[in-house]
Amino acid sequence: MEVHQLAVVLLVALCATPSADAQPAEVKARYLHFLNQHVFGGMNEKQCDSVIRKRGITQGDTNNCKETNTFILATQQQVRAVCQEGGTHKPNTRDLYESTKPFPVITCSLQSGDRQPKCKYRGQRSTRHITVGCAQTWPVHYDGDDLII
Repeated sequence: MEVHQLAVVLLVALCATPSADAQPAEVKARYLHFLNQHVFGGMNEKQCDSVIRKRGITQGDTNNCKETNTFILATQQQVRAVCQEGGTHKPNTRDLYESTKPFPVITCSLQSGDRQPKCKYRGQRSTRHITVGCAQTWPVHYDGDDLII
């Protein structure tokens, strides 16, 4: 009986202790928004219109077309690594990290239309070092990229 009680106490303690990878509640909404707007591993250049429309990507809280949106062609884990071992902190910034390895990206640029669903985009694939804003090791903001020639 004593061993059983000890096992229960240890189990409760383990469940109550968040793992090192547990996502903080205050970061979750920002992270999910980032994923929706910027991460899609299986996308191609011709899908900008449909992906942006399906994901409801607009300029801020309006229904206006966003001028440019970049999609990172990678897994969530690969992008998250930029905020950890796969990125370097940018000097003179609080939370920006640049990827140490280049990522394939698709940059969708607005060609016509003012408001959804009439936004028409042109996609261009390239390879770039990405810069993301991180909150407690989670990417929450796409800050930009540098073209790899």
